[in-house]
Amino acid sequence: MRKPAFHSMLTLQKTAIMSTSRPPAGHFSILYFASAASFTNKSSDDLVAPMKLSTLFDQLEDMYPAIKQRILRSCALTVNLEYVDIQADADMLINEGDEVAIIPPVSSG
Repeated sequence: MRKPAFHSMLTLQKTAIMSTSRPPAGHFSILYFASAASFTNKSSDDLVAPMKLSTLFDQLEDMYPAIKQRILRSCALTVNLEYVDIQADADMLINEGDEVAIIPPVSSG
């Protein structure tokens, strides 16, 4: 029996988090999966903390023009392995040492 695609992405995320080093002091890590990793040509970045969740996508757009339209508008977002609602949690602070993951939709067949 196949596991749901989101289960596979969470497993990948946990593996990636366990294998990455801690961000530098005053920073948080952001992990890119699937099309987000392809778009950025990276698997991760370290960004300055604290940062409001509402600011994160603007920061990423500055770093990677067109990422909002091509990737972020349809992705899921986790902070420390917990899914967050991008609009409802817009005022949430991403703090030093946190790990954020950008998880684009995954199809299985």
